[in-house]
Amino acid sequence: MTGELSWDERMLPSERRIDRLLNEFGRFGVDLGLDRILSLLQLIGSPHGRVPMIHVAGTNGKGSVCAYLSSVLSRAGYRVGRYTSPHLVSWCERITIDGQPIAARDLLQCLRFVIDHIDPKRPTPTQFEVFTAAAWLHFAESQVDIAVVEVGLGGRLDATNVVEHPLVSVITSLSRDHWQRLGPTLADIAGEKAGILKPGCPAVIGPLPESAAAVVRARIRSLNCPVVWPDAAVPIGGNKARYGSADDGLIYPLPFLGEHQFVNSAIAIATLYTLRQQGWTVPNRAIVEGMAQAKWPGRLQWVTWHSSQGQPVSLLVDGAHNPEAAVMLRRYVDAYLLAQKPESAGLSEASPVVWLLGMLSTKDHYDVLAALIRPGDSLHLVPVPGHSSAEPQDLADIATELCPALAQCQTYANLREGLEAIAPVRSGPKVLCGSLYLIGHFFRTEARRE
Repeated sequence: MTGELSWDERMLPSERRIDRLLNEFGRFGVDLGLDRILSLLQLIGSPHGRVPMIHVAGTNGKGSVCAYLSSVLSRAGYRVGRYTSPHLVSWCERITIDGQPIAARDLLQCLRFVIDHIDPKRPTPTQFEVFTAAAWLHFAESQVDIAVVEVGLGGRLDATNVVEHPLVSVITSLSRDHWQRLGPTLADIAGEKAGILKPGCPAVIGPLPESAAAVVRARIRSLNCPVVWPDAAVPIGGNKARYGSADDGLIYPLPFLGEHQFVNSAIAIATLYTLRQQGWTVPNRAIVEGMAQAKWPGRLQWVTWHSSQGQPVSLLVDGAHNPEAAVMLRRYVDAYLLAQKPESAGLSEASPVVWLLGMLSTKDHYDVLAALIRPGDSLHLVPVPGHSSAEPQDLADIATELCPALAQCQTYANLREGLEAIAPVRSGPKVLCGSLYLIGHFFRTEARRE
């Protein structure tokens, strides 16, 4: 790659300043709690009190649901803010209005305003708290009609959980992720997610394991929340789905891949119907058109990458950073493999999968690998740069113990080496996965090769 600029060199000056500002607060790590963010918001004029909000929590699916909701509401004529995390390439992706990321100069201005108002006599806010305050400030100053806000971690003590009367509180799914901070059992984690529910405020809840559902139901009863537990949408062919009955259900397109989108899209539509009951105007036409236009990159997304030899390589990229997400990815890959074979062929006759994977050190390596790899597959392991990465050799040891019949298990010093290694492989789909941070690194550093 002689002569190409690094990502840092390609960044605009304002983006570099954003990085430097936020890195000052990165050293404070993750410290769940609401005292600091509430104090900070009060010091900048309580912008969160001026923005109607839909609050979305969940282990998986919350990003897709936020993408659906914001796209549909924009199509319905509202000015819609969306706050999500993490980003793939730029901090600006986290804060959007009507699908457009905040301009770097505007984000820099918001961050500086927030930081200038930090009280040095009080505990220093975390990076996520500073950024969340900047998002609320931008939404309030931009006079959005509604904000779709994704929980960062957990729910009860997350910095986004500062609005007393959300329009709708959504819990998409629940599995054992971030258990080190949220608690070791599904019931513990459910209690943290259910912390976004507010007295008398409507809730939409996706399918949950029974031990978790029991905790959420109890919370709903204690708070007297109107609640909808939507059924998954029904696939009707041609990448379309139906929400509701066969007689009068709503038929709409699904722009995202994977069978779990029948659940995610149903959660989004149930949330939109709940808004309708509150007087928001969301016509069916806006739902259909908005669902079609929704975008959520880096999740079950096919891209074309070119090797150093100029060879085009088709890659499926997906975060798949926890066991539930890994199961969803493997199901999609299995369905894809079956679709490549004649109807008379079984899955056992399908081509093996080529996995290019990196994971953070804090993730459930064993269960993620168990969900993904099968005999005959090949596994190529790389570090996740810029984060607390699992050692590729440690992952290789787990993988070979789990699946001794892997066709290949190799480690590489970086993502580029791994990509070049899998480029010549002719059989089977090639999948890059294991961490959204790794996917983001791919988009940042390999964009010129797409």
